[in-house]
Order: sequence, then C-alpha cells, then structure tokens
Amino acid sequence: METTPLGFIGLGVMGEPMCRNLARKSGRSVVAWDPRREPLDRLAADGVAAAHSLAELSERCDVVFLSLPGEAEIRQVVKGLQGNTVIDCSTAPVALARELSLKMQFADAPVARTRQAAVDGTLSIMVGATDALFARIEPLLRCMATDVTHCGPPGAGQAVKLLNNMVLSITVMALAEALAVAKASGAVDPRVLFETLMKGSADSFALRNHGMKALLPEIHPEKAFPVNYMMKDVAYALDLARSAGLRLPAGETVFEVLKETKELGLGEAYHTAIIEAIRKRRVP
Repeated sequence: METTPLGFIGLGVMGEPMCRNLARKSGRSVVAWDPRREPLDRLAADGVAAAHSLAELSERCDVVFLSLPGEAEIRQVVKGLQGNTVIDCSTAPVALARELSLKMQFADAPVARTRQAAVDGTLSIMVGATDALFARIEPLLRCMATDVTHCGPPGAGQAVKLLNNMVLSITVMALAEALAVAKASGAVDPRVLFETLMKGSADSFALRNHGMKALLPEIHPEKAFPVNYMMKDVAYALDLARSAGLRLPAGETVFEVLKETKELGLGEAYHTAIIEAIRKRRVP
C-alpha cells in the first residue's frame, strides 16, 4: 500500500471539501497548503497536515492536487513542483495543460457540479492524461467524484470543462432573457413560464437548477460560482475557438453581457446575476 502523503494546494470554495474527501477516503495521509490559515485549521479535524511552505509540501508528497483560480496562479505554483505528479483540478486554458504535460507528470482534471457536490463527493471530473497516468490517478479522483471521465490526452479535460461552462452560461443567459421578457411584458407569470418550459423541449439542468433556484427567486449569492469566474472560463473557451480559426457568436455575446454584469458591481455575485445586465439593455 502506498504510504507517501498526497499534497493538496488551494483550499477555496471547491478545494477545501475536495481535500477533505481525499483525506477521508483515500487511505493516505494528506498535506495541504493555502495562504489562508482558516481552511487549514478546519481540515485539521480530518487529519490533514498543514505544510509551512510549498517547498515542504513538494518534498513530502509525490502526487499533488491543485485547485487554483486560474492560469497565473497555476504557473506560479508549478515552478516548485517539478519533481511531483501534478493533478490540476483548476479550470485553465487547454494550451497550458498541454504545455505543462511536456515538462512533468501532469493531468488536467477540472471539476463540474456545485459546491455541495464537492462536499458530498459527487463531482464530475473530466480528465486529460495519458492512459498510464489516468489508470494511476483514477482511484484518487473517485474519492471526490462519482463521475470520472478520461476525455483524452492532456488538455482534453480542460476542453470539455470550458465548453461545458460556455454552453451553461449561454443557456443561463437565454433563460434570463426569457424571464426578463415575462416580467417586463406581463404576458405570463414567470413561475408559470419556467414550470411550463420544464415540460417541453426547452427543459434542461440549467432551467431546473439555475432557473428555478436562482433566476426565478432572484437569488444571486456571493461565494457561489461568480460572474468573474464564468467570464474567465468563457474567455478561455473563446481562446480555444480562436486557436482553431473559429468565431463563436453566442459565446462572444455571453462574454460581453457577463462583462456588463461585472461593470454593474456584480463580479462576485453568482453568475445568474447576468439577468441584471439584460434588464439594462433597453430599446432606444
């Protein structure tokens, strides 16, 4: 049985519960690092040891998980992880995953679903890795997820995650537009609209969750998946499209409306706050 500790860097909204499940279910000790002391203190109850530095974590661990905000943070952290196997659960550009896979044992493994899914260990993880590395890390990923999909070589996991988030954001924007029309025109009760859409071809996960639980009651809390994060992911998806010679009209539009939402001071609000920018778009 492997006894070398696992490392975990980045204990934010998703990273902290993911690290907790890894410690509880993997059968291995876990060493974690985060610039904030509070999540480390909370994880101590589950036996997670706090590293005093990234260098200490790298030295003590073989496999290191990352859950970081984006490309800049990933680049900074991996400078000190050249001898480790790195599993990046952040959402980042496809090009970055491909680049890092040429320099180290690396897998991109971005996660989908909610923070509650991270708490419950029921995430969906999309993996880009060689066959050999995927076989090695899959049991560890299943400590945090019920669905683990090997999407292809390095970068494939990020491609699926970025396109997932772009499609989700476009769908949420369409739902927000329909809701805004219903409310502004008075033509139909908003709840009747959404409940009836669920019975037809417009039904979707986004409608049943983002629509019914956030857009309809107009609840866009902070500390959920914010506008700023969705903007970043859509921007990465658009970069991937441009690298393939494509322009995406719906993707470009949703990015602009998210940008308008941020300019309203809602960058930290749940990304369903996009409806506020839609309401500001009035006929001249």
